Amino acid sequence: MNRLLIALTTALLAAQAWAAPGDDEVLKLANNAGCMTCHHIEPGGKGPNGLPPIGPAWREVAAKYKSQKGAQQQLTATVMAGSSPYESHWKGKVSGLAMPPNKVVVSEADAARLVAWILALE
Repeated sequence: MNRLLIALTTALLAAQAWAAPGDDEVLKLANNAGCMTCHHIEPGGKGPNGLPPIGPAWREVAAKYKSQKGAQQQLTATVMAGSSPYESHWKGKVSGLAMPPNKVVVSEADAARLVAWILALE
């Protein structure tokens, strides 16, 4: 339990260190919804026991989807419904197999707001 608390605190502090001014509200949403348990903002973060991170870094997500039409809607749907372990395009880059559905912890409007913020990352 203490290790989990330390890992979550470290992830929160790292996220806050890389956030731009005015991002506090979105980071609070991400932390409250549990997003920062699996995701980092910057690439290079490690998951439990030094393994690759559980989920992709948000700057990697932004780079991958930035020019794709419909990315906002597609990623919002993925946040809400989760992803399939059989269609993972982050395979080999992350230690997690799939993202669980988040509709029980975040509204669709908040998920869309978070996804828009992620896609706007440089």
